[in-house]
Amino acid sequence: MRKLIVFLILVGALLVVLDRVAVTGVQSEIAKQVAARYDLEREPTVAIEGIPFLTQAVAGRYDEIKVDMGALTSKGVSLSDVDATLYGVTAPLSDLVQNAATTEIMAERVVGTVVIPRKVIEQRAPRGIKVDGDGDSLRVSGAITVRGVKVPVEANMKVQTVDGGVKLVPEKVIVAGGIPVPTNAARSLTYTIPVDNLPLNLKVTAVKSVPDGLQVTGEAKDVPLRG
Repeated sequence: MRKLIVFLILVGALLVVLDRVAVTGVQSEIAKQVAARYDLEREPTVAIEGIPFLTQAVAGRYDEIKVDMGALTSKGVSLSDVDATLYGVTAPLSDLVQNAATTEIMAERVVGTVVIPRKVIEQRAPRGIKVDGDGDSLRVSGAITVRGVKVPVEANMKVQTVDGGVKLVPEKVIVAGGIPVPTNAARSLTYTIPVDNLPLNLKVTAVKSVPDGLQVTGEAKDVPLRG
């Protein structure tokens, strides 16, 4: 009986080791393929969720995979905290073992977030306009030309998604001296930050202000992971 218990313990320990070795190998392969397909400067950090891993591997389907891509630049815009969660990833283990380079890896659904840093938001703002905020909202201040005269202006900014980016639109515009706000004053404070060509085919679906800048959420379906 004692020998049987020891044997079972050894088998259990061996399975745990095999489980961790296998998950490390698959995570590494997914990281390589994502980096190659989406031309990333470095391989992302990949974490396959769920224990035990081997049951998912045998089925060739992984319920949830976390991908941390760090910072990257897309169309001249610097983005930080680029993270994604892949759902329903299919990748047959036998194919990965025999020929990982040609194995088709597909995610049924991807949800990701990127952050547009405060520095980038201000760099993209109209000349002479400063951007600040408290994490819940953005405000701008500076000077605009009204009837040929430069006057101080302040405004709260509403952030909204547009095709290929996010748009900042002023509301509650206040011009020094109580001068009525002309239509072109609000228009001159409006600007768009392009957020396009994101990894994993992510398309912008939502945006919100956070302490570090603007957090943009994107989603995609049926996303291939290999180049």
